Amino acid sequence: MPAGPDADSAVAEFVSVMRRLRAECPWKQEQTHRSLVRYLLEETYETVDAIDAAEVSGDWSHLAEELGDVLLQVVFHAVIAEERGDFDLADVAEGITAKMRRRNPHVFAPGPDDEALDADGVNELWQQVKATEKAGVALGDGLPSALPALLYADKVLERLARAGEPADVDPAAGDIGERLLALVAEARAAGVDPEQALRDVVRKRL
Repeated sequence: MPAGPDADSAVAEFVSVMRRLRAECPWKQEQTHRSLVRYLLEETYETVDAIDAAEVSGDWSHLAEELGDVLLQVVFHAVIAEERGDFDLADVAEGITAKMRRRNPHVFAPGPDDEALDADGVNELWQQVKATEKAGVALGDGLPSALPALLYADKVLERLARAGEPADVDPAAGDIGERLLALVAEARAAGVDPEQALRDVVRKRL
């Protein structure tokens, strides 16, 4: 369901609240982009937990609260940047809107063959547009090394595959890191998210 005036006014009110808190709350005034990093990470992981829990319980109500906490972090950073004259929330929204239009031409500029695209075809089209945008960029650019290790490995293998470079994984290697990388490659070949697969199995032990 597309966002309507109520959603727009709710977001606008929240931005006003954050601006006032920055002006009047001593703790909020002291925060910087760097000092907020830990909270952004914590709220992101709590959102992941809420999704995992809801998949089991069927109750998705808690996810709304966690998404609100993530939105708090997004708006907090945007208000700080606004004060510095760097950018504001409108710039953030306009930037991601433009990206969505560019990377989803099957929706916003459909060609004659786009109606036949399935989910895999859409993903491939997304990757092609993304690769065009990032032509000439080094393989590791824009890939956060602080990602969880399995997710980081998955992303690296994906980039190597798209660049046509061999991954050189050895499932029989003596080094446990090499064997883990080989398992990530195996998961990719099977269409499995290794990070989610391991998280699901571990949660069953709790």
